[in-house]
This record gives sequence, C-alpha cells and structure tokens, in this order.
Amino acid sequence: MLRPVFAAFAVLVLGQPAFSQTVVYNAQPSAQETPAVSPPSASSSAAITPPKLIVAISVDQFSADLFAEYRGQFTGGLKRMQQGAVFPSGYQAHAATETCPGHSTILTGNHPARTGIVANDWVDLATTREDKTVYCAENEQVTGSTSKVYTVSDVHLKVPTLGERMKAANPATRAVSVAGKDRAAVMMGGHKVDELWWWDGKKMSSYAGRAEPAAVTRTNAKTLSALSAGLPALPLPVYCNAHSRAVAIGAGKSVGDGRMAIMAADNKGFRASPYFDAMVADLAANLAADMKLGRGSATDLLAIGLSATDYVGHTYGTSGSEMCINLLSLDTTLGLLFDKLDAQDVDYAVVLTADHGGHDLPERIREQSVPQAVRTTDDLSPGAMGAPITKEMKLKFKPKEALLYGSGADVWINRSLSKGQRAKSLSKAMTAYCGHPLVAAVYSRTEIMASQIPSAPPETWTILQRIRASYDPERSGDFYVALKPRVTPIPDATKGYVATHGSVWDYDRRVPILFWRKGIKRFEQPLSVMTVDIAPTLAALIGLPVPTGEMDGRCLDLDAGAGTTCR
Repeated sequence: MLRPVFAAFAVLVLGQPAFSQTVVYNAQPSAQETPAVSPPSASSSAAITPPKLIVAISVDQFSADLFAEYRGQFTGGLKRMQQGAVFPSGYQAHAATETCPGHSTILTGNHPARTGIVANDWVDLATTREDKTVYCAENEQVTGSTSKVYTVSDVHLKVPTLGERMKAANPATRAVSVAGKDRAAVMMGGHKVDELWWWDGKKMSSYAGRAEPAAVTRTNAKTLSALSAGLPALPLPVYCNAHSRAVAIGAGKSVGDGRMAIMAADNKGFRASPYFDAMVADLAANLAADMKLGRGSATDLLAIGLSATDYVGHTYGTSGSEMCINLLSLDTTLGLLFDKLDAQDVDYAVVLTADHGGHDLPERIREQSVPQAVRTTDDLSPGAMGAPITKEMKLKFKPKEALLYGSGADVWINRSLSKGQRAKSLSKAMTAYCGHPLVAAVYSRTEIMASQIPSAPPETWTILQRIRASYDPERSGDFYVALKPRVTPIPDATKGYVATHGSVWDYDRRVPILFWRKGIKRFEQPLSVMTVDIAPTLAALIGLPVPTGEMDGRCLDLDAGAGTTCR
C-alpha cells in the first residue's frame, strides 16, 4: 500500500510548482509496484573503473543511534545507501562534536587537530577587534566584521580537501559544494572550488563577486515565493504515531508532537523542517545537471551538506514526531536526488555520513528513568566561575574584560596577567571546575599537548585522547572542561534551542558511514571506523595518490569479495 507522508518541498526536484504535490513512500511495494531500490548490478567493473562523479553527503546531526532506530523504515535514498557498504559504527573520533570540526574531517581525512577547525567558534584574545570570538568560517581581518556579522571565508582551514587534491592532480576536475550552512559548504569544499553555495538566512549565497548560476537563481526565486506564502503542516506517518507526544519544558513551552508548519516569511522555521533539505538537494542536483558533472574527462566532486536534521534536533529534540517526520522526509529527498542523478546517466559513487551525533532534550530522557539527564546551571559560565577567583586574587581588568573567556568546552585566561598570575589563575580555575558536580574532567593545555592521538579503535580512546584529536595550540583554550554524560549545556531552553551536541561522549561521536555505487556488493562492517577514513577511501577509489602522512585516516575496503579499492 502507498503511505502518504508529506506535502513536500521535494516537488522542486520533480520540477513541479513548489508545494503543489504530495510525495509518498512505498511502505511495502506490492507485486504491481516498482521497488524503491533496484537490485545492484553484478558488474565487477565498478570495483575497477573510477567513477566519474563522487557525491559526498553530510546529514548534520544524523547520529548512529538515529540511523539504527529508523533504518528499517527507509524506502527511498537511505534504503539505497544500505545496499552498499554499511559502516553503522562510524566515529567523529574527536571531542569537539560540532558542525564545523565535523565537516572539516569528512573530505580532508584529518582530525580537527590538523585541520585547525577546533570548534564552531573559538576565542582569540590577541585580535584587535572588540569581539574576541572567532567564527570558524569567517575572515576576522575584514574591517568591521564580528563573529555574528562576518565575511564567509576558508582561511581557517589548514589542510586541502579531497576536491582540492583532485583539481591539483587534474585541472579538468570540477568541485562543487552546496549546503544549508556556510561552514558545511566551506569545510567540505575547501579553498579551491568551482561553485560553493549556502543558505544565508534568506537565500542561497556565495562569496562576493561570484556569478550566480541559473540553477541558483531558479532555486532562490522558488524558495522566496514559497516562503512568502508559508508552508503547510506535515502529515504524521503511521510509524511516527508512537513518537508524537508533547514534552513540557517550562514556561508554557513544549515539543514532541509538532508538524512543522511554516508561517509566511518564517525563514528560521524553514531551516528546522524537511523543506530545507529538499531545497538544498534540489539545487545540488540541478547544478550537477547544468554543469554536466561526471561527463568530462576527469572525475568530478559534488559535496552536499543537509542541515535540517540538526536544526530539528536543536529545536525539537531527537525523539519526537518532528524528528520522525524529518528523517522519513530525508529518505524521500535523497531518493529523489538519486533519481535525478540516475537520469543524467552518470557513473557516480556516493558516501553519506554526519558531522556529529546528538543528544535528546533532558526532560524527555528523564522520563526514561535517566536521572542524570540535566541541564547545566548558570554557575558554570566562565564569568561565574572566574568572579570569585578575581576577587580572591584582587585582580583588576579593563572595562568589558574578565579573567576567564569561554566558547564551548574551551576556556581561556586573560592575557594581561603576569606569568605568575596566569599560573595561579589556571590552577584555581581548574580546581573550581573540577569541583563542580556536573563536570567529568578538566585538562590543561600542557596535559593535552603531552598526550598523543591514538591509532586504536576510537571507542577505546580516553577523554584526554578525544580532546587531543580536536586540539590546536594556536586556537584552543588554556584548559578544556568535559561535562558529565547526559548533561545538556543549555541552562534555559524556554527561549531558544532545547537540545544540542558537542560533548566527548559517544552519543555525539557516533555516526553512520555509508557508501553506494551501482555494482557494489552489499556488506556491513560492524567494527568501528572514522570519518577521517572517508577521504583516503575515496582517493583510492579514483586512483588519486596521497603522500604518506598527509591524512590521519586509512582506506576502507568497499567491495568485499570482488577486489579492493585500497592500494
């Protein structure tokens, strides 16, 4: 039977007027219906001949836990991905499980300690501008910029991406990066890219001075038209009934039973809906068609960052009707994307993974008899932790300055102090954090840099080793604070996001890694692998040599029983 699911933005992929058609899934294809995924070809040439197009997809906040929960429900693109090489226990092995660091690992083959992308934001106390926070994908040297109002840039990425390496080896290669977030597009695209587009809050944008392709113009026009009218609430699939239950957060706010209707001009709500990914995927497919990716003399690369799952997770949590609707819609969107690529008659290979996992809102987790699921308290902020130390040591600072500065888990100490004052402040601050009941561990710069990034399986890494893998002494803090498991670093969820990620724990580190190509033999590897393994694997697939030591990852065998891609 056919099961109606969404009045979807994905109709854009079909070339229909926006939002005029209902997309359906095949729950159980009947004898008269065509299966959503055709059996893979027995051709052995796919294991030998390099593909003409690599499609690298990152689904923001698509945890291994979500993949495991929903994988049996997929009938579209995510079902197709499961017909290839399935690594259900992939790892963003580092501690800084945020969007920017995670995306920096996928197509560079390197941990954030080497990419230099240690967090979404970090503090630079040496910068001359008043705002000391630096955004990972900005150029803070631009006059008048701040970490919130910035010029998008790739200057902070310290290593080349796979697309850059491909273009260096063969200038005929085209590299395209399209994403819902600027940091996703930049970190997957790199420094040399033919087209790079992201959602700027109102439209798909790129670097200043770039000509806008016709595909972008069409997408922006359709999106503006649709948003100006608003978008309908999404029907609830039968499978999602069990997920649909309101969870109170406080002050009259609840989540868990929503249908994600988008009011007119609600661009923020648009991001936290399946409509957002469908728009980005549609643009990616149209750019591939217009540019004839995969039809030239060299292998091309198309990087796609789908961000809706992250916004849904932050806005509603990971276990309600909203996430259920979103993931089934994502499956449809990916299926339509692959259908459009199929129609272009291009030999393409796909890898799909995520930049990090995610954690549900603590209010819902506590209902499952997990009392340690709590929110942080205001007394854990750098200002609150530093105030008593400042008073005790009788320190004096300029207006708007403080003893401690924080961004995520990193904490910095004011640079104006003498060497002795800094050492004493560091000791007192680390002691104070260590004594807080919500803190699991605190490590200083010296301790972190004295450790090594291990080669052992990532699930065996210590907290210190996880931190080291995302620690850059030029950008990271003077010390690092790891919260206890299930502690959500959002003290008050009534005014903004209700759930997040970013911890050292495996629910934020574990992500699926899936490879598919026509002709690949399906297999599943339950042992752990890492996202830094993706780039060397793809390099081997296309016969691109990478000098020894330039990537942290290793090549994965993608075609068990029919030869290896690793050489």
